[in-house]
Amino acid sequence: MFKSVLILVWLLPIMLLVNYSYTQTQACPVNINFSEGALNHWYAYTGTFQTNSARVAYAQQNYDSSASFPLGTLNAVSLPEYTSSGGQGVRVLTTSSLDPFGYFQTIPTINNYNYKYSVLLGSTSTNSLPGGFFRGIRYEINVPAGSGPYTMTYAYAMVLENGNHESSQQPLASATLYTDAGIIQCASTKYFLPTNNGTLDQATAIQNGFTLSNMPSPNTGGSNAYRVWTKNWTEVTFDLTAYRGQKVKLVFTAENCVPKGHFAYAYFAVRNECSGLTISGLPNVCENGISTFSIPSLAGAVYSWTVPTGWAIVSGNGTNIISVKAGNQSGNITARATNSCADLSSTLYVTTSSPTIAGTLSGNNIVCEGINNSTITLTGNDGNILKWVSSTDTGKSWSDINNTFNTLTVQNLNSTTLYKAIVQKGTQCSIDSTNSVLITVNTKTIGGEIYPSLLPICVGQNQNTTLQLQNARGDVLNWQYSYDSIVWNNVTPPNTSNSYDVVGISSTIKYRAIVQNGVCPSDTSKVSSINFYNTPFPVASIFPDSSTICFGTAATLNANVTIGSNYTWNNNTVYDVGNGAINQLPATINAKVAPSKTTSYVLSIKNNNCPNIWTDTFYVKVIPPIIVSAGNDTAIVLNQPLQLNAIVTDSSVTQFNWSPSTGLNNPNISNPIALINTAFDSVIKYTVKATLNPFGCYGTASVLVRIFKTGPEIFVPSAFTPNNDGLNDVLKPITVGIVTLNYFKIYNRWGNLLYSTSEIGKGWDGYVNGTAQPSGTYVYITEGIDYNGKKVFRKGTTVLIR
Repeated sequence: MFKSVLILVWLLPIMLLVNYSYTQTQACPVNINFSEGALNHWYAYTGTFQTNSARVAYAQQNYDSSASFPLGTLNAVSLPEYTSSGGQGVRVLTTSSLDPFGYFQTIPTINNYNYKYSVLLGSTSTNSLPGGFFRGIRYEINVPAGSGPYTMTYAYAMVLENGNHESSQQPLASATLYTDAGIIQCASTKYFLPTNNGTLDQATAIQNGFTLSNMPSPNTGGSNAYRVWTKNWTEVTFDLTAYRGQKVKLVFTAENCVPKGHFAYAYFAVRNECSGLTISGLPNVCENGISTFSIPSLAGAVYSWTVPTGWAIVSGNGTNIISVKAGNQSGNITARATNSCADLSSTLYVTTSSPTIAGTLSGNNIVCEGINNSTITLTGNDGNILKWVSSTDTGKSWSDINNTFNTLTVQNLNSTTLYKAIVQKGTQCSIDSTNSVLITVNTKTIGGEIYPSLLPICVGQNQNTTLQLQNARGDVLNWQYSYDSIVWNNVTPPNTSNSYDVVGISSTIKYRAIVQNGVCPSDTSKVSSINFYNTPFPVASIFPDSSTICFGTAATLNANVTIGSNYTWNNNTVYDVGNGAINQLPATINAKVAPSKTTSYVLSIKNNNCPNIWTDTFYVKVIPPIIVSAGNDTAIVLNQPLQLNAIVTDSSVTQFNWSPSTGLNNPNISNPIALINTAFDSVIKYTVKATLNPFGCYGTASVLVRIFKTGPEIFVPSAFTPNNDGLNDVLKPITVGIVTLNYFKIYNRWGNLLYSTSEIGKGWDGYVNGTAQPSGTYVYITEGIDYNGKKVFRKGTTVLIR
């Protein structure tokens, strides 16, 4: 931000542009860029302001450029703040480091130009009296006579602590150029943190390039300490061509706030080039790559650029920094900057090269973990190999390999790994990576063990003869057998499964499996021994092996035995007239079972000295009981249609039969309608049978229907005894021919409502809010709708007896 007052603390490096094709009239002033590592030829001063006033010096120490320190700047590397306790106020830097607040380099490199030196004005010290510290350096430039452009370029960066003062009293940094006639306004600037009514204008500060530091101020505690703002390196140029043969003065300053208490410091660096505007950027770029070119900024300037044919300005056109996408032709980049006191231009010839070609990797391989060796080769690349990288997590993360050759040999891998090469053509082209090569690592083969490890087998045995390979790693190549554990023979035909069925043996024998995992050496499993018994294995057949029965019925289990000496059942609920002994062959076993739920029954048969048992299983499925509901007993009047409804627990039941069928519109459905006339007795009982096909399982239920030979009516008992004996404890209306009860209400003799319901079947228990009502006479009123839709109203009295 520009202001007529002193500038806020920030870093301002100066750059001098020199074109060595010019004569000595283009030479820069001696040590203008601090290349002598000291303040030689520079004047300097430090001081303090008057308390709580404008930027007026209270006290000041001046250092002459012709004298040695402590009175002058000759060979002086640093100068103190005005008070000895204030630290260093001016310091020449010859080695770059990171600024602790802004994290930028203290000596800049801007678009490939390395300044090598800078000067630091100011510090974080605020220990001044009466007002804030200020510091400055000045160079008196004798601009050489002659012709051609004569320019100077500097860079600056700064760190300012916000004091929330009026803008004119805030910490600042400045660069001023003046002659005997006065300040050259177009080449002079001031930088500070702007405020409105004593409050920092953060939006404007950010717009002006300031950033809030995450480091607290050393002079303030608490959350208010985070008030330090920084501005990174920026280049500025100015034109002195119009002042050839004259003397001009260049002044850099850094000033704390006027009332003290808030610091400012700034860095300045100057180019030792004075021959005119210089374009910074790489002289060789990569085709289709994005490159940056810049010129130092010029106050209030208009900028224009041209690029070679086939190139494109991607961003920054109209500013002093552009990004361009290079074409395939070399050519000139030109820049022009004009303002009220300068018209500068520069040309940079830039060559192009073809882009990086990563090339192709070959060498995919499969190896066994442990001792292994693989070679990966890169071909077809155009560019240098920067490094190789590897990944053991399928490319999620990569590790660097320090190898810049076109071949990579990897050894003794223990996990599957991806590899690729990182390639770049020069420094001007973008980095590219190759395809990935996969080295698959197989884990070592494990032969495993065979279950069971010891297996007895009888003559003709066809059950429990399977060997199972367990805990192996790899694929089975084949199974082998041996009679002496020395000579092993492959089974024929080859068996590559994890199981082997032992059949047709006539003597004791051993088996093992041959296993191989990928390319790793094969391994053999542990051995399983088969002991042969020269006794026939039991032979039998069962029928039926499965059956379905209704709940409460029985099933028959049958077996024919051709070889065997005795048998057992796994369930003691089996009814078998035999005693488990088989006295004559062939034999037949007949047994009965009546389970309450689905059950499996295992028949086991043994034959003399054969240690193995023949088994088979009967599966008996039990259809759960069919639970039927025909509804609650009910009462109707003559000629009142009655809807019957059978509900079953099994939704698959579809066959129904009601009996007797008299009065029913259809006895073979779940919900017939009964119509009772005068031919019937006063009571009829309907029974429904629900049958599940095709098994014939069924369930039954009944409903009792009382028939009143009156019209629709609501009967209320004349008395009730709520004494919890289970008899007449509740007073409820008896509805006959009534389909809807509108209300049933009980009142005491004073007309107080004690009970009310509209639900048929509900009634009063003689209590109100938990309090038993006394014996006596009570009044009821009730109203309902009969099956013809007519209202039936009744009222009367009833007696409560306790």
